[in-house]
Amino acid sequence: MATHTATAGRILVVEDEDSISEPFAEALRRAGFEPLVTRTAAGALEMTDGAEPDLVVLDLTLPDGDGRDVCRELRRRSDVPILMLTARGTEMDKVVGLELGADDYVVKPFSAREVISRIRAVLRRSVPRDGPSAGEEPIRIGELELDPAARVATLGGEQLDLSRKEFDLLAELMRNAGRVVKREDLMAKVWDVNWFGSTKTLDVHIGWLRRKLGDDPSRPHYIETVRGVGFRFAAPEVEGP
Repeated sequence: MATHTATAGRILVVEDEDSISEPFAEALRRAGFEPLVTRTAAGALEMTDGAEPDLVVLDLTLPDGDGRDVCRELRRRSDVPILMLTARGTEMDKVVGLELGADDYVVKPFSAREVISRIRAVLRRSVPRDGPSAGEEPIRIGELELDPAARVATLGGEQLDLSRKEFDLLAELMRNAGRVVKREDLMAKVWDVNWFGSTKTLDVHIGWLRRKLGDDPSRPHYIETVRGVGFRFAAPEVEGP
């Protein structure tokens, strides 16, 4: 991710309605960000590659394509944070957005102040790869190995295809292997202490992580649910309950 020292961050706004993008870009500018605006899916991909934004605000309804396809492609190309913007507001739409790799989800109509707060929250959680984890040693539990510095996790020698949030969640659980990690602590560490959304987000990501680990929630090998408290990851010396 590019770092832009002159501003709080470079934000790419992908929105085809000028009545939304223009005042929002001005609000970003007043908040200290450098806004970039494009109206199309093609522009989103081109500008993400060329301008290297620190975060993408992505509308789902675009004139030349579906924003969900854009999100999927952006996530395939990079780990740039994505905040989805849409008129749809059902729980399923939010889950689909998160499953595609979005970091947060905002429903229209929205206030610029709220979205900018969410942008700041997402950026705080998007630690560069040469950040604090750079010197951290790999963690191995059974056939599962996680390298925080390289941001790679393997199971039985095969690399796991994890989203950024899934990787961060797995890393936090493995760092505390054998101990119960409270739900609120996971939300604060992996998302943000000022997270706006439902804690169902955590359960959704735990479910995806379990599937990728081949974990059965009823007889977990790695991730155990401690009802009403949080989750416990298998300790190195005890690979299962």
